[in-house]
Amino acid sequence: MVPTSKSREDITIDEILERVRAYINDEDQLSVIEKAYLFAKEKHEGQFRKTGEPYIIHPMNVALILTTIYADYETISAGFLHDVLEDCDCTLEEMEEQFGKDITKLVQGVTKLSKIHFSTENDYLIDYYKKIIVGMSEDVRVIIIKLSDRLHNMRTLWAIPPDRQKVKAREALEILAPIAHHLGIHKIKSELEDLSLRYLKPDVFYDIAEKLNKTKLERDKTVYDMQQEVSNLLTEHHIPHEIKGRAKSIYSIYNKLDKGKKFSDIYDLLALRILVHTEQECYLALGIIHSKFRPLPKRFKDYIAMPKPNMYQSLHTTVFGIDGYLFEIQIRTYDMDEVAENGIASHWAYKENGGSKSTANLQSTTEQKLQFFKSIIDLSHDKMSSEDFVNSVKDEVLNNNIYVFTPKGDVIELPRGATPLDFAYKIHTKVGETTVGAIVNNSIVPLDYELKDNDIVKINTNKSSTPSKEWIHMVKATQTKNKIRSFFTKNEREVYIERGKDNLEKELRKRKLAFSDFFTEENVKKICDAIHVENLEEIYLAAGNGKATVNSIINVVDKIKESPAPKAVKVVPKNIDADIIVSGIDKVKVSLAHCCHPVYGDAIVGYITKGNGISVHRLNCHNLSMLEERTLEVTWNQNVNKRYLTCILVHTNNIENRMLDLMQSISMLNINVDGIQVMSKTDKIIYEINCYVTGLEQLEKLILSLSKNSYVEKVERTMR
Repeated sequence: MVPTSKSREDITIDEILERVRAYINDEDQLSVIEKAYLFAKEKHEGQFRKTGEPYIIHPMNVALILTTIYADYETISAGFLHDVLEDCDCTLEEMEEQFGKDITKLVQGVTKLSKIHFSTENDYLIDYYKKIIVGMSEDVRVIIIKLSDRLHNMRTLWAIPPDRQKVKAREALEILAPIAHHLGIHKIKSELEDLSLRYLKPDVFYDIAEKLNKTKLERDKTVYDMQQEVSNLLTEHHIPHEIKGRAKSIYSIYNKLDKGKKFSDIYDLLALRILVHTEQECYLALGIIHSKFRPLPKRFKDYIAMPKPNMYQSLHTTVFGIDGYLFEIQIRTYDMDEVAENGIASHWAYKENGGSKSTANLQSTTEQKLQFFKSIIDLSHDKMSSEDFVNSVKDEVLNNNIYVFTPKGDVIELPRGATPLDFAYKIHTKVGETTVGAIVNNSIVPLDYELKDNDIVKINTNKSSTPSKEWIHMVKATQTKNKIRSFFTKNEREVYIERGKDNLEKELRKRKLAFSDFFTEENVKKICDAIHVENLEEIYLAAGNGKATVNSIINVVDKIKESPAPKAVKVVPKNIDADIIVSGIDKVKVSLAHCCHPVYGDAIVGYITKGNGISVHRLNCHNLSMLEERTLEVTWNQNVNKRYLTCILVHTNNIENRMLDLMQSISMLNINVDGIQVMSKTDKIIYEINCYVTGLEQLEKLILSLSKNSYVEKVERTMR
C-alpha cells in the first residue's frame, strides 16, 4: 500500500502525445506541445538534476502528470517550458516569439513562484502566500502547473538532505495539497498528502502501510464479494454501471487515527464507487442498494443536489454490507467522476469525442469553477496587514469551511466559526449593512451565533439600519471585517450627514418649524455664510460631526423668542455678576431647575416660585405647561464663566459593563463627572450620568462623542 508513483526515467514524448490524443484531436495543438518539448530539451541540454538524471526528465514528468488530469495544450506546453526562463539561456521575447503570449504568461507565472526561497519562517511564509495569490489571479493554470511540478519533486525528494525534505514536505502538506483539494484535483491532492506524511512522520506512515498490507487479502475478498452482490442487484434492475473498489489513502487513515480512532474502527477502509450514466440512475441505484443493505444513520450526503464549491458531485452513503461489515459507497456519473478525480483542470480541455460541449458552454462552466479563486483574489484586493492576509488565506481558503443554506436552498460557503453577519455580507454588502436580526432553522438567534453545517439562515433587514463597530468582533471572515471597517471609514461622511440632518429635523419640530420652509435657498445661503460651509449637505455634515451645534445653525435664521410670558416686563438688567440676569430685578434668589437642568446656551425662562425666588427652566421643559402665568424673562450672563450640572441618559445595546469606557470618553472632553448610576435591563444597561459642562456647546459635543460608540443606542438629556 506504499505509494507506487515515482519519477519516470523511461518516459518518451511519444507516450505523452499518445495520452494527450485521448482527449485532444487538434493536430495544431499537438504540434505546439511537441515543439515545446523540443525547445525545452534543447535549452536544458547538459543540465542534470540532483537525482543524477538529465534535467529534461523533470519537465517531461510534469507534462505527464498534467495529462492525467486532462490539462489543455497550453498548460502542458507550459509544463515542458516551466523552468526554461529561470534556468536556461532564454529571454521572455524569445519565448513569446516561439509560443505566443498566453503560454509565455503561464511560464512567467510559474517562474515567479519558483524564484521564492520557501521557508517556514513567518516573513517568508507571508511572501509565499502572496506570490501564490498573484499567480492565481493572473491564471489559475499557473497553480496547476506548480502543483504538478511539486508533485514530481516530492516523488524524488529522497535526493535532497533530510532537513530540506521536511521543509518541502510541510509546504506541500499545509499549502499545496489544500489548494489541490479546492481545485478538485483529488489525484494530486491525495498523493501530495501521502508523500508529505512519508517524510514528516516516516514511522507512522510505514506503520499504517504495514497494517494495510497485512489486512489486504481479507479486505480484498470482502470488497470483491460485496462488489458482486451490488453489481448483481443493479443488473437485475437494468441499471448499466461500473463498480470500482476505492483505496483509502494513508494520510486520510492517519488523520482518523490522530483523532483517536482505532485502526479496526475505520470502517470506510471498505469502499465501493459506482459509476452510472445519468443523474437519475444515481438516485435509482441508491434506493436499490438501501432496499437490501441497511444504511448507517447520519452518513448519507447528497453532493449531487448540493455540490461542493470545487464542483464535486456524488452520493455518499454507508451501509451494513455482507457479514456485517460497514461499506462506504459513492455513486456518481462518469462525468462527475472525471471532475472528482481531475478537478478544474479538465475543464480547459475541449473534448471533441463523446458529449462534447460548445466553446461558449465550456467557458461558462469554467467560470463557475473559478468562484473559489475569485474569493481569494477579492481577499488580495482588501487592504490588510500581511499577518491578516496570511491568516485569512489559511483560515478561510485552505482550511475546512462550512456550508449553510438560504431559505431558497442556495448553498453558501463560509469559514468555520462564521456568524449570521458573515452570511449576510456574503449574500450582499447592502444586506450585511442593514442586518437587524437572524433566524437559523426557524429560531431567532443572536448575530454572534456560530453557524454550523447545513443551517438554514434567514436575515432580517431594515433599510434605515447601519452597521455597529461591535460587529467587527462578532464576525469570522476577514472580508466581512474589512467591509465593516470600510463602512466606518469610507462612509463616515454619509453617516455624519444623515445624523446631522436628523438632529436638525428634531430640533425644528421642537420649535414647530417645517423643515422645507426653513431650509429655503435664502436661509441656506445665510447659514452657509455664518458657519463657513458651501452647501446644504455641508450644513448637515457640520451638524453631524460637531463642527457646529444644531441650535447655532437654526439660530442663524430663527432667533429664540424673547419670552413665552406675555406679562413679562422688559427692563435693562442691573445685576452683572449673577449667572442668570432677571429682567427688572436686581438682588433676587435664582436657582436652576432640577427637572430639566438648563446649561449656558439653552433657551430659558424664569418662574416665580412661592417663597423660593426664581426657578430657571429650559424653554421646552414640559413642567412649564403645568405652571401658572408667573413667568418672566431671564437671560444668561455672558460675562460669567462657570460649569453647570446636567444629567444625561446613555442607552447601550448589551449587558456588558461599559462604565470605564464612558468615563474615559467624558474625561477626554475635560468634563467632570459628579455621579453615575447604572440601571440594568434584561438585555441592556442604561447609565444615568450627572456631570458639569461649560455650556450647551460642550454638552452637544459630549452627546455626539458618546453616540459614536458602537455599543451606544441613544444619548439623551433627562427631563423629569
